[in-house]
Amino acid sequence: MKRRPALVLSALVVALAGCGAGDADDDRLDVVTSFYPATFLAERIGGDLVDVTTLTSPGTEAHDLELSAKQVIALNEAAVVVHLSQFQPAVDHAVAEAERDPATTADMAAGVAPLEAVEEHEHDDHEGHGHEHAGGDPHLWLAPASMITAAETVRDALLAADPEHAEAYERNAAALRGDLEALDAEFRAGLARCERRDFVTSHAAFGHLAHAYDLHQIAISGLDPHAEPSTAALARITDLVRAEGITTVFTERLASPALAETVARETGARTAVLDPIEGLTEETADEDYLSLMRQNLAALQEANGCS
Repeated sequence: MKRRPALVLSALVVALAGCGAGDADDDRLDVVTSFYPATFLAERIGGDLVDVTTLTSPGTEAHDLELSAKQVIALNEAAVVVHLSQFQPAVDHAVAEAERDPATTADMAAGVAPLEAVEEHEHDDHEGHGHEHAGGDPHLWLAPASMITAAETVRDALLAADPEHAEAYERNAAALRGDLEALDAEFRAGLARCERRDFVTSHAAFGHLAHAYDLHQIAISGLDPHAEPSTAALARITDLVRAEGITTVFTERLASPALAETVARETGARTAVLDPIEGLTEETADEDYLSLMRQNLAALQEANGCS
C-alpha cells in the first residue's frame, strides 16, 4: 500500500523536530566526571553550558568503581573530563589509555600539594602520628583551599574546550571561589578553639582536612574503607579513645559502620556521621558539597568541644 503524501510530510516534520531538540542539547558541552566532587566543580563552573555525566552512580562507594565499555567510550569522546588521579584505579587506567587532549582533561590533583596518608592503626606510638602510606592521601576535596585549586584546573579545561563562552566560565569560577573561601574561613574560625584536636574516623579520608585545620585524624581503617585493622590495632585505638577522652567515633554513609560502632561500644563514646563526600546518597540527594562540608564542621565542633 502506498503512503499518502500528507503522512510522509507529517513524519518528516516530526523527525526534523526531533533532530532540532537533539541539536539544542548538543549545544551544551559534554563533560564526563569521575565522582561527585568532580561533578560539583563541573556543574558550578559550567552552569547551563555543560551537560555533565558522572561515572560513579549515587549511593555507590567511589573507591569501588569499575567502568563499563560504554563509560570508557563516553570518557574518550567527552569534550572535557574531570577526574582525580590516584583515587579510582579504573578511571586512571581509562584516562591513561585514552587519546585525549591534556588541556581538556582536568586532574583535580594538579597543583595541589600531595599529602602522605597517616594510618594511625599501623603505629604503636600515638605521639608519632602514625605510619605514612606510600600512595598518599587523595581526599584533597575535604580541604576547601585545595578545592579552590581544583576549581581553577576545571575552569581551564572548560576554557580550552569552549573559549567562546570564556566570560561565563570565568564568572562562574570566581563565584565558586568566593563560596569556597568563605567555607574555608568558617572552618578556620570554627575549629580554632577546641578542647580536643584528635578525632576518630572509620577510614583515613580526612587527612587533608586535618592538615588544613591543625587537627589529628585517628583512622580505624586505612585509605581503603574495606580494609580491616588487626585485633591489636583495634585495641590500641580503643585504649587511645579512652585515654584521650574522645567522645565521638565517626561513621560514614557509604561504608559499613561496624568497626566504628565496636570502638564506640567498648569505650562508651557515641557515633556520629562525618561525610567524606565521595558521593551523594538518597539521604543527601538535596545537599551539595558546601552544605555537606558545613554539616561536617558542625559535627567536628560538637565532638571536639569547639567554641
